[in-house]
Amino acid sequence: MTNYLDFEKPLADIEGKAEELRAMARQNEDMDVEKEASALDEKAIKLMADLYKDLTPWRKCQVARHPERPHCKDYVEALFDEYTPLAGDRNFADDHAVMGGLARLNGVPVMVIGHEKGHNTKTRIERNFGMARPEGYRKAIRLMDLADRFGLPVITLVDTPGAYPGKGAEERGQSEAIARSTQKCLEIGVPLISVIIGEGGSGGAVAFATANKVAMLEHSIYSVISPEGCASILWKDAEKMREAAEALRLTAQDLKKLGVCDEVIPEPVGGAQRAQADVIEAVGERISGMLAQLSKMDGATLIKERRRKYLELGSTGLAA
Repeated sequence: MTNYLDFEKPLADIEGKAEELRAMARQNEDMDVEKEASALDEKAIKLMADLYKDLTPWRKCQVARHPERPHCKDYVEALFDEYTPLAGDRNFADDHAVMGGLARLNGVPVMVIGHEKGHNTKTRIERNFGMARPEGYRKAIRLMDLADRFGLPVITLVDTPGAYPGKGAEERGQSEAIARSTQKCLEIGVPLISVIIGEGGSGGAVAFATANKVAMLEHSIYSVISPEGCASILWKDAEKMREAAEALRLTAQDLKKLGVCDEVIPEPVGGAQRAQADVIEAVGERISGMLAQLSKMDGATLIKERRRKYLELGSTGLAA
């Protein structure tokens, strides 16, 4: 059953009517409804193209959060061979909001790390909705250290509303863990590639995405704060999230202009949730392409270029 977003309600009505006609025909073999159903299908395709032609930043936030978008686990299972998960931070616990391990991408040994939100109520609770605790970031640090030691490229898949803000996480040093993870991203002498596949929320995302190359899916978002949080702080009204989304410039297209994002990976009409296999394949191709570019650089150059990239952010493109 398709989950429709608020702005997709007209599309839901049309597709629902087409499905009702076909359901009636299945119950009564004498009914011929295919012509009417096909006409509704064509109408739905046209409407979907119109809806997604020029999405507002707030609507992009809704698409980025769609529960049926492919998540980290989907990408790992489809793109990587011989995936061997590595667990725990060797200090406190294993954080299920962060998954990572050794794998091969087209035969190339890599370390893959990412946020996992879960696909149903049980797994979402288990994964804490993709919101990592300090042990999640310390696990990522451990895996990046391991990759650096053995000369393995690191690939991160970012999809988080932000780091978990709970009392226990703060007691165990959430901000310090995020800072250390960001620092580790800047220190490792191997290629580091990050793809924002859904939400890139605040420092929880930056801790994985301080990379040589950052790519974003067309309808993903990347921001220092959620639109709702921004609206609550600036206007004392979370309902002003639409205005906040505009002001934050959190879309892939805006961030490409500002130099925060290096590449925008197109999504099919209707978003990644409507053609998961195609999107996953496109992401795999771009990761391979970026990896081929970075593999030509030595460790010192990778570190130097990565540091230069982030030191220069904000100094150019402000008028874009």
